[in-house]
Amino acid sequence: MSDITSDYERIEKRTRIHGNIRNGIIYFFLCLWALIVLFPFYWMVLTSVKSYGSYNAEYIPKFFTLSPTLQNYVDAFTTVSLGRYLWNTLFFTVVTTAIMLVVITLAAFAFARLNFAGKDLIFTLFLSLMMIPNELVVITNFTTITNLDLRNTFTGLILPSVTSVFYIYLLRENFAQIPDELYYAAKVDGTSDLRYLRKVMVPICKPTLITIVILKVIECWNSYVWPRLITDDPDYYLVSNGIQEIRENGFGRENIPAMMAAVVVISVPLVVLFLVFRKKVMAGVARGGTKG
Repeated sequence: MSDITSDYERIEKRTRIHGNIRNGIIYFFLCLWALIVLFPFYWMVLTSVKSYGSYNAEYIPKFFTLSPTLQNYVDAFTTVSLGRYLWNTLFFTVVTTAIMLVVITLAAFAFARLNFAGKDLIFTLFLSLMMIPNELVVITNFTTITNLDLRNTFTGLILPSVTSVFYIYLLRENFAQIPDELYYAAKVDGTSDLRYLRKVMVPICKPTLITIVILKVIECWNSYVWPRLITDDPDYYLVSNGIQEIRENGFGRENIPAMMAAVVVISVPLVVLFLVFRKKVMAGVARGGTKG
């Protein structure tokens, strides 16, 4: 009996050692990957606290600085109207996200619950729009907005971004997972489609909706190509325009430290947003990938 116990203990010890070695290797590569991912953020912050002169004097980049300065953050707000650009970006992001949320929710509900002729064919054609290159969409949107005389307006900035085929598809798949019996029971009780959507479907799919909102906020906040095309009036500039202005205002050379300071300021809200809602994002993505 003692021999059996001894053999069992040796097997258990060997298994535990192998598990520790495997976990150690996994954590080593995870830490290495984390360093690779976080290094650009470290370099961004480091560059933002280097003076303009010391940065340009570095023939070999230094991975630390002994004389950090916050002057670049001051320059980021005084060289250009970064505060106004932040406000414009906030307004653009909030309004665009709010309108898009209404549009995709109603569209996803129609494709998931309503019955009408040709629904599957229309949805298939709708999904095929995802195959169109973004460059072609940008050209078409630019022509349309210009013909409508909406350049240099918030309406022109917002309109092309108020819907998304991918988000409609993602939300439609979540709505389709809700049992049909709930819908039929609600109709028997005399509940309207809109009330059923608000009281049943939206609360059940809340994690996915939060995920979509966060992804859309990040998309709007980081928008670069469309604002650069459709606006040349500083009153409607977003932060992407502000960063470009700071970059070009370097007294004959690119003012990289001030630009990095502006990028840090712009990135902080997105980082905080993700850290606060990271569990909701993971739950929404997991639910979107689960069928049944």
